[in-house]
Amino acid sequence: MARMPSAERRRQLVEAAIRAMTRDGVARTTTRSICAEAGVSLSVFHYCFESKQALLEAAIETITGNYVARVMSTVEPGGTLRETVRGALQTYWDHVTAHPGEHMLTYDLTQYALREPGFEHLARAQYDQYVASAAALIEQVGKARGVEPKVPVEVLARYLAAAIDGLTLQFLVLGDARVADGHLDLTADQLVALIGG
Repeated sequence: MARMPSAERRRQLVEAAIRAMTRDGVARTTTRSICAEAGVSLSVFHYCFESKQALLEAAIETITGNYVARVMSTVEPGGTLRETVRGALQTYWDHVTAHPGEHMLTYDLTQYALREPGFEHLARAQYDQYVASAAALIEQVGKARGVEPKVPVEVLARYLAAAIDGLTLQFLVLGDARVADGHLDLTADQLVALIGG
């Protein structure tokens, strides 16, 4: 096995965990199966992570961080506030429709964390990260468009996180792209009104 910096090994294990959990579910994915997916020994896992809990936390951060980076990269000056907001929502949504298994994984992670003693804080951290990400997006949109939200960013961020969470789960259950598109339009309209359009 080639020597690799520990940060790179951690990234490799996190990506392997996301693939394995997306395919097999969180409860059925073991540290051994993650190591097999990554092509490393169990000792490498224990060198990089103190526990499965630490790996799950890193997986949650990675998944959410990837969504946020993707969406934030689309927020630029130009266009109307409505176009900016709807474009950001669409960027997220394109990932939902292209990678539904990864989005199902986020709900599986939440349920697993809530049911597994000692892991409950991971579910809270996951949703805190969603709100923080929504707040960062709202602030970036406001800055790009030169507007100050009409309601506190924290309140607006919690609304956005809840709306997107519900829309995503509904789409994963029903699979109705037309209905989802209409709901994204409605969410964009509401956000524009609350941000300052």
